[in-house]
Amino acid sequence: MSLEKLVAALDECDRRGIKADLWLRDDDAVEPTSALDTLLDLCRGFSVPVTLAVIPEITTNRLAQHLDASDIAHVAVHGWSHTNYAGSGEKKQELGTHRELSLVLDELQSGLDKLHDLHGGRFVPMLVPPWNRVDASIIEGLAGLGYRALSVFGPEKATLPPCLNTHVDVIDWHGSRGGRDDDILFAETAARIIHTVENGGTTGILTHHLVHDDAVWGFLRRLFEVTNRHPAALWRSSKDLVDEISP
Repeated sequence: MSLEKLVAALDECDRRGIKADLWLRDDDAVEPTSALDTLLDLCRGFSVPVTLAVIPEITTNRLAQHLDASDIAHVAVHGWSHTNYAGSGEKKQELGTHRELSLVLDELQSGLDKLHDLHGGRFVPMLVPPWNRVDASIIEGLAGLGYRALSVFGPEKATLPPCLNTHVDVIDWHGSRGGRDDDILFAETAARIIHTVENGGTTGILTHHLVHDDAVWGFLRRLFEVTNRHPAALWRSSKDLVDEISP
């Protein structure tokens, strides 16, 4: 079973005397919902920090007040409006070259400022591009706005600000649009952990609480149970990780 692969990967970390750093990013938060509460309750039960990628334009103080009761949630910037500006036949993208660069950067500045003002100490100055796509010209302008990290999906690339990426996506976006098979997810998590053993880095899990089905919730609970009781697994907050990669 692939769950055994995950345990074996963690055992290898333990044998080498290192920790497997894991972190959790959840996209598209805007307001309090029952699905968000399910996620927060599950994370709190296992002391797993979660970074909510919040859409700045449409979020309000309602979410900020709701999160005041949480000690495990952090907030990052999920673009500005999560609007697709790509043309027909192109992959969806908000942060591309379809508009003037100055307009895009102005929106990202507004998003950074708004979420900082709303969320204070739980805010992380990290950009999470909608659909995990962002043009290089926009990345070049992020540090000047005050962003300290960029988070997309897949292997990290050398960028400034530096990348803190996710590597395992729980949703089958091109098929059922529900949870992917547990065995596949555990195998991918194990493979990423082994990669970090040899190359450093973290293992980022990507979720979208608004579209979770029972399969996703079940996988997360099993993942948290296994990692929670293994001495080599360490769930980290994005806030601490960003401090390490962008001092």
